[in-house]
Amino acid sequence: MNKLVFLDGAIGTSLWAIADAHGVARVPVWRYNIEHPEFVEELVKRYVDAGAEIILANTFGANRPAVERASKLDPVEVVASGVSIVKKATEGTGVKTCLSCGPLTMLLEPYGDLEEDECRAIYREMIDAGVGAGADIILLQTFIDLEMMRIAAEEALKTGVPVFCAMTFEKVGKTMFGNSVQDVIDTLEPLGISAIGMNCSLGPVAAVPIIREFSEKTNLPLLFKPNAGLPITGSDGKTEVAYTAEQFAKEIEPALDFVTYIGGCCGCDDSYVRAIRKLAFERNS
Repeated sequence: MNKLVFLDGAIGTSLWAIADAHGVARVPVWRYNIEHPEFVEELVKRYVDAGAEIILANTFGANRPAVERASKLDPVEVVASGVSIVKKATEGTGVKTCLSCGPLTMLLEPYGDLEEDECRAIYREMIDAGVGAGADIILLQTFIDLEMMRIAAEEALKTGVPVFCAMTFEKVGKTMFGNSVQDVIDTLEPLGISAIGMNCSLGPVAAVPIIREFSEKTNLPLLFKPNAGLPITGSDGKTEVAYTAEQFAKEIEPALDFVTYIGGCCGCDDSYVRAIRKLAFERNS
């Protein structure tokens, strides 16, 4: 079995849960870096206590177009603050800080109006802000367009910081843009990235076969961060995740034999990190 490195769980859904508990409105979560940094720090410390060894900064959607569309905040400050909060909250722990970058809502030409040069500039600004604030790693995650991922990865690699790439797949084993696992590997591995894999969109049962396919086609370290399944609405109108922490850990167990970086995505809080760690240690004892 590979040496496992434990990642964190969800950032967005977990921060909204903290905001709800404090009676604060749900907003684009990157706003909390400036408006409620204590929420972000609380979440980081939960993940540290749960045993996460790499923690994502609250920067996933904090690119200039998104920030300017939803606030009057400076996107560079938002990203730098997100990284700095993690650095401060993990000081002395050995936990690494990871800049998180997600896809843009705009589509690249010819599907949309976004030109490649503009796309590069948006990611370059975001990446420079995060690395400048001290990010140890860059994770490009939840991409459905391999071309956009390629552009972002090329910009990220210019920093010299390790770059991890995670695409989001449908149940059929391809991204929404029709990119296969082999397509992803053929495009990204030659660039010199440090890890490859998948996150979000699928619960563990549907996701394990896809990350297994990665293991059969590349020798790069694999990153695996499925979500807690599609939310289930009960008769009382409340929504719950499809997989409890213990169920989640049990269902991803086959992947522990060949992935390196393991954590959870949407719906997974610190209890999921604890459950994964517990299972991993039980397997080794």
